[in-house]
Amino acid sequence: MKSKFQKLANLGAGEFEHLDGTLIDHLMNTMELLKEWGAISELQDAGLFHAAYGTAGFDERMISLERRRDIAKIIGIKSEEIVYEYCACDRSIFFSRLGNEQTPVFKNRFSGEEYYLSDEMLTMFCELTAANEVEISIDNSRFKAEYGPALNELFLKMAPYLSNDVKAAVNKEFGGENA
Repeated sequence: MKSKFQKLANLGAGEFEHLDGTLIDHLMNTMELLKEWGAISELQDAGLFHAAYGTAGFDERMISLERRRDIAKIIGIKSEEIVYEYCACDRSIFFSRLGNEQTPVFKNRFSGEEYYLSDEMLTMFCELTAANEVEISIDNSRFKAEYGPALNELFLKMAPYLSNDVKAAVNKEFGGENA
């Protein structure tokens, strides 16, 4: 893990600011939450790199999409694929489809393509989303007050794809009925 962390820092992750601190702190804490929740090692590694290509909510890119192979060499192909899908998500489209379609169609904001994620990828995407939002909300009452109700609604829609540990953490942070 230290080696992966150092390689990420060398790519420039430590230089970005993130809500209540540095991006690298957020990434490390996100990875730790996934570990606490019993996520597979590939998802934990994806948690450490989850904003590598920027996201719909965090547009700064630490790493160019052209360096996907370099990232895969550091964290593995499966972890990099999770990171790519997480960063590629057009959240305004995909999140609105969750709970409204039996199998929601994923919208890739980089390519414009629409496709289905595998059940495994959909679960990992949802659990990574939960880890990201829970990590941001811990000790941040302003964030919870502003975004908590909408996040609770989102996680209710994601509930079929979340483990019991993740549902409990989301319920604790956002006070919903996910547990």
